[in-house]
Amino acid sequence: QVRLVESGGGLVQAGGSLRLSCTASGLTFGVTAMGWFRQAPGKEREGVSWISCSGGSTYYADSVKGRFTISRDNAKNTLYLQMNSLKPEDTAIYYCAARTSLLCSGSSTRTQDYKYWGQGTQVTVSS
Repeated sequence: QVRLVESGGGLVQAGGSLRLSCTASGLTFGVTAMGWFRQAPGKEREGVSWISCSGGSTYYADSVKGRFTISRDNAKNTLYLQMNSLKPEDTAIYYCAARTSLLCSGSSTRTQDYKYWGQGTQVTVSS
């Protein structure tokens, strides 16, 4: 049984930083590409970032490029999202997601390309 558990969300002022974590179990983490998504109230879920199995390749949506950094520690089965210079428009529930194992290359931020999802963590940025 695959389980993805996010943590690290919270309330922060604009310009502040948060670091999200996602701990995975029930899958072979080191051969599983991962992604971060977010969903704001009344909006569709959107892809934020993708990272390859090894962590050597990453992809960012234009809206977060230069402010967010995705990383992973395969020894700890953990995915991270460092979020700096946060803006009120970053307010959303943030989800980590896992692709089918061994699909290590080919960045994707399409929800339909991800097989497993966490329960989400709320990030609120006040102005």
